[in-house]
Amino acid sequence: MVAVAAQRVREVLEPVVHAQGLLLEDVVVHRRGGRSTVEVVLDLTEDDERDLDLDRVAAATQAVSDALDDADPVQGEYDLEVSSRGVSRPLTERRHFVHAVGRSVTVRLADGTTLSGRLDGVDREADAIVVVPVTPGLKGRRPKVGDPRTVPLGDVRDARVEVDLSGLGPVDDEAGADAGDDEAGHRAGRES
Repeated sequence: MVAVAAQRVREVLEPVVHAQGLLLEDVVVHRRGGRSTVEVVLDLTEDDERDLDLDRVAAATQAVSDALDDADPVQGEYDLEVSSRGVSRPLTERRHFVHAVGRSVTVRLADGTTLSGRLDGVDREADAIVVVPVTPGLKGRRPKVGDPRTVPLGDVRDARVEVDLSGLGPVDDEAGADAGDDEAGHRAGRES
């Protein structure tokens, strides 16, 4: 019953979301007691260079709400939740990789190995991704950056964007030699 409702909601919303210039990534309908929750996940098209910001989500939410009110594909009262994919969802489609270019990723390959680094690009003709391997440096040392690797999307078992907190640590000596000087000209920072 819930799967049928989700399919009906998807059929109603697909053209509405498309008219907003977005993709309907997922629709889930949960039923608890006498009330349902309709979860709608939106995504950008592969060639959309804009962000899926709050204004775009709000406009799409209004269009989705109006369409659901008009078509009434869900029986009874329901709560509507509209969101973007979010950074925690796996990268499963080429468009996901396109929008993650420049971010740190971890890619599990079909052969069981893992590749971590910066997603440098997507080769649309070869249907492949380009990852620059990055191995974290030990004890405050700079990370090791490898040669770019091209990986066919068919060889990707699982991939995720990693939250990059590298810019939140202490300043290294080369990049911020003067950043830690106090008024008396003494170096502030960690003890060796």
